[in-house]
Amino acid sequence: MRNEFPSKPVLVVDDEEQFLYSISLSLRLNGISNVLTCSSGATAREYISTIDFSAVVLDVNLPDIRGPELIDVIAEQCPETPVVMITAVDKAEVAVECMKKGALDYLVKPLNDERIISILRNAISQRELRGENEALKGYLLENRLKTPDAFSKIVTQNTRMHSLFLYVEAISSTPFPVLITGETGVGKELFAQAIHELSGRKGPFVPVNVGGIDDNTFSDTLFGHTRGAFTGADSARPGIIERAAGGTLFLDEIGDLCKGSQVKLLRVLQNRDYLPLGSDVAKLADVRLIVATNKNIKELKDATEFRSDLFHRLKTHHIAIPPLRDRMDDIPKLAEYFISEAAQLLNKEKPGLTSEVLSVLNRYDYPGNIRELRGILFDVMSIQESAVVSVAAIKERLGLTTGEFQFQNALDADGGAKLSGNGSRFPTIQQAVQSLIQDALLRSNGNQNGAAKLLGISPQALSRRLKYSAAKKDVYEE
Repeated sequence: MRNEFPSKPVLVVDDEEQFLYSISLSLRLNGISNVLTCSSGATAREYISTIDFSAVVLDVNLPDIRGPELIDVIAEQCPETPVVMITAVDKAEVAVECMKKGALDYLVKPLNDERIISILRNAISQRELRGENEALKGYLLENRLKTPDAFSKIVTQNTRMHSLFLYVEAISSTPFPVLITGETGVGKELFAQAIHELSGRKGPFVPVNVGGIDDNTFSDTLFGHTRGAFTGADSARPGIIERAAGGTLFLDEIGDLCKGSQVKLLRVLQNRDYLPLGSDVAKLADVRLIVATNKNIKELKDATEFRSDLFHRLKTHHIAIPPLRDRMDDIPKLAEYFISEAAQLLNKEKPGLTSEVLSVLNRYDYPGNIRELRGILFDVMSIQESAVVSVAAIKERLGLTTGEFQFQNALDADGGAKLSGNGSRFPTIQQAVQSLIQDALLRSNGNQNGAAKLLGISPQALSRRLKYSAAKKDVYEE
């Protein structure tokens, strides 16, 4: 089942029935399928009072009302709706009147199809983005998920992740592309699946990894081919865009897409159509596009290998998923979830998780993020026999030896080597204590009581150390 674009209809008002037919056909052929037409000002008034439109295309001279007067009605009842004026008579004074009243543009018949399509697409984008911003403000002010079940596969209790969920709810129903960034293993595809589930799109969710594939493979995979398109093409094959019709297409590793393929993807975004290999007849691209990369946003933006125009198209909505080391408060919940999952899959009794095990799990940085944590716990569970998870087994898989505490990513006070057992410089007592305190505060999301518990000291003692550190720019161990 196909989804109409845009989500709110485009209203075309003109007293010429032939013109209404031709412009409706032209709009639909160019991907703007949600179109409503009428031939009188009275009907237009009724529509405007009851329906929220993405844009209005309005004739200057209607049999029962002047177009400029109808602009006033639109401005009063739905001021966010852009209006494009059209006329068969080019009069400068009328054009000035319309623009003063707030019209977005003024076009003279016969219309240039490319121009009207371009103007309407920009108008629709601006209209829907304004609506999305209003929705996002409402979500953030309310700070409560309306559909929490959509995020059931993402295990978290982190406030930053909760904010991302609110953002996802606000943008899910728009037709615009979504760029998801985050390190390997943070769960980018799970976010893409949540967006698809919330979007209301009836078609399937189709994931494809496009990293490292050449241009021909990309074209054949996405667009398909006709019979005889190349040697060996004995029959026509639909591409994944066609298979994802009415749904969501998720392209992973988009940052590694070759430049030739980037040009073709840009066409899909700009024109909402594509050409199967061997065909000169374009097909409508009825998909919501979500892309993901493990490159950070600055790296992608400044890359000479990635087109800036494509980057800005894809970044209409951007979700930056934090790495696990920045949400260590999720470790207990994730560990419990993965231990339960592993026990069920391995047909074993679920062992207990002690505070010592959780403390050890908190000492590691997880460069592979959630995926790495899951792999570690599944590996431990495969040899688990006792009633509680083995601390020794966890330490072994994390590379932590007894009595050794590794400061994974903490720098010494003057920006030197890492404070770790294999660092090129050995930390002073002051540097080690300062790093411990900073690490504890990071892992407890700035909560001093939680940090004090991790450090094994009282909150009062931690407070004194922080005050002394702020005054002296150093921390001393007594």
